[in-house]
Amino acid sequence: MTFIGQSTRRVEDERFLTGRGTFVDDVNLAGQLFAYVVRSPHAHAVIERIDGRGASVFTYEDIADLGLLPCATAVATVGPMLVPPRPALANGRVRHVGDPVAFVVGETPAEARDKAERVVVEYRPLPPVVNAAAALAPGAPLLWDEVPGNLSFRFQKGDPGAVRAALARAAHVVELDLINNRLIIAPTETRAAIGRFEHDTFHLFVTAASVHAIRDQLAGVFRVPTDKVLVSAPDVGGGFGIKNALYPEWVMLLWIARQLGRPVKWVEDRAEDFVSTAQGRDNITTARLGLDPDGRFLALDVSTIANLGAYMSGGGPGSSTNAPANAMGSGYVIPAIAMDVRAAFTNTVPIDAYRGAGKPEANYLLERLIDLAARRHGFDPADLRRRNMVTDFPYTKALGSVIDGGRFAANVDDVIALADRNGFAARRAASERRGLLRGLGLCCFMETARGAPNEGAEIRFAANGTVELLVGTQSNGQGHETSYPQIAADLLGLPPETFRYTQGDTGRVRAGNGHGGARSMHMGGAALFRAANEVIAKGTAAAALLLQAKPDEVRFENGAFVAGERAIALLDVAREAPLDTYVWNLLDVITFPNGCHIAEVEVDPETGLVTLDRYHGVDDYGTLINPMLTIGQVQGGLAQGIGQAMLEHTVYDLESGQLLSGSLMDYALPKAADLPDLNIMLSGTPTNANPLGVKGAGQAGAMAAPQTIICAILDALAPLGVTHIDMPATPERIWRAIQEKAKP
Repeated sequence: MTFIGQSTRRVEDERFLTGRGTFVDDVNLAGQLFAYVVRSPHAHAVIERIDGRGASVFTYEDIADLGLLPCATAVATVGPMLVPPRPALANGRVRHVGDPVAFVVGETPAEARDKAERVVVEYRPLPPVVNAAAALAPGAPLLWDEVPGNLSFRFQKGDPGAVRAALARAAHVVELDLINNRLIIAPTETRAAIGRFEHDTFHLFVTAASVHAIRDQLAGVFRVPTDKVLVSAPDVGGGFGIKNALYPEWVMLLWIARQLGRPVKWVEDRAEDFVSTAQGRDNITTARLGLDPDGRFLALDVSTIANLGAYMSGGGPGSSTNAPANAMGSGYVIPAIAMDVRAAFTNTVPIDAYRGAGKPEANYLLERLIDLAARRHGFDPADLRRRNMVTDFPYTKALGSVIDGGRFAANVDDVIALADRNGFAARRAASERRGLLRGLGLCCFMETARGAPNEGAEIRFAANGTVELLVGTQSNGQGHETSYPQIAADLLGLPPETFRYTQGDTGRVRAGNGHGGARSMHMGGAALFRAANEVIAKGTAAAALLLQAKPDEVRFENGAFVAGERAIALLDVAREAPLDTYVWNLLDVITFPNGCHIAEVEVDPETGLVTLDRYHGVDDYGTLINPMLTIGQVQGGLAQGIGQAMLEHTVYDLESGQLLSGSLMDYALPKAADLPDLNIMLSGTPTNANPLGVKGAGQAGAMAAPQTIICAILDALAPLGVTHIDMPATPERIWRAIQEKAKP
């Protein structure tokens, strides 16, 4: 039986739905203490004095000899990247609301909170700056003495001379100023951890998704060998990239556990999450696209100011540089592309990688430009995209990425049929009869999936007949306990229930690059494929001895080794010979998931209220391990992308730096009632980048929906003369845009 390609329900769901999941909050260790964090109420201030220090209250002075939290992302910048020091607790100055100032421990959570309320911190407020462009302006408040003008780095890629020349000869040039709005991620499970120190070894139980990277960084902070640090992640309730980072709380929990000789647990509440967990996106871009008279793309020029927040988070700089550079230009032929990025520190929560990490931004700006060009210069939006798509492979993009294949134009044709674009005019007329404006947005996306290169996988055979799969990738909701056994079942000819999946534990999994970049099936699946083949090779040699045959007479099929009429099962061979196998698979190739989506919206011109009425997509993710899980991941990403386009608005007060959208009362996440059926058709072309032919689907929805929704809204508003709106397109913003155009 073939298991790859089967829509099997997730085996882990029974555990989650019956309350038998194990999250950090469910774990309690003997003798543990509980921690509470004293956080800054100011966006920018000098710490004048702290009263209340004692045996259970810890400040920077206690940890001054610890190493600093590192920036783990390498970026080829113009000149040095300025990375100011980031200790686990604020050193004399706070730089955003929520900055950790002191750690307090108690026998119970309530006692820790009570003690924290008795800690008195005197601050001398300083002027803050929360907008990245304002931070780079002359005379802006300076966050760091080490960073003149708040400019951490400048990143440039491409050929600006070729871009200037192409734009100069272009028949049409369209330009847009775009804001990619900052997002608060708000996963179902907030951050939590337990720190323990025993037998000269640190052990962190944590809501994290890249445990080996966190282990290595913690070893650097504590200046100990990596084998003196264990990091374990039980079930993780969502992360989307932001749980890959090393946080100050992880350092403090381990440090206090060592100091006091007892485990220490911390679980943040939702209010803390909003002011302490990394946030996403937040950049300002001016982009220009040049076209010839026939609508062929000639050049793309992109200039961005990226907000880093108050500190350089581990993956922060990659979200505005390396990641969008790989995706810039999407699946279109654009001969000349140039990027220029300036990254600024501001008095806000640090930015890190969030679902797509720069690639949604790259797709959004290009699709918005294409739609503007079509509207302004009389091209059909679908035809304009189709005529510029890559059709000859491999194709080397202007910034160096090599696309090995894809069905870009076919996606457009298929989604037009799926969404009944030909029937749109009748639906628009029906909306108009009800006093509503209907718009249709057709947009494409192209992902660049890989994340960190290389991955490990191990296969272990147990005496009871089960087979353990230990893979260095990590699920925080994607369904790896289901999909990896499907792969192994196909390769080794055993039922999926034979396998037990293990992840997220540096004490058991030898090495791994964790979660991020839609990499798990591409990287982890390839590693598992190689490990399974090595198991079969070892088993063939062992089976030849057991069957008294020559190795070249033995073939492997349906879970058994066969020589003529004799056969022996794989599990029987494993009882007689050592078949356990570990591989570290070297693989650094990027894959290119892609698709085309159509959204239809209705806008009430009297109130600005938008209803998302229809949503369709046709996507190419290569070989599908489990189509049901793939569609689920895409739909989840679509919900997040729809949230960014229509609802989610992170607002800092410009004068005080306070987070005004600091709770779910003020920050609007999408609800089920906000979403129509998200109708996704999968039509993949396998890639040669890995032996399974998979491309990765974890981030695609979040990079497809924003431009599709905004272009649909602008199509609805076009009769009123509204040509631009930034995300989120809230009713108030739409109403104001309509009123502005209605002025005489």
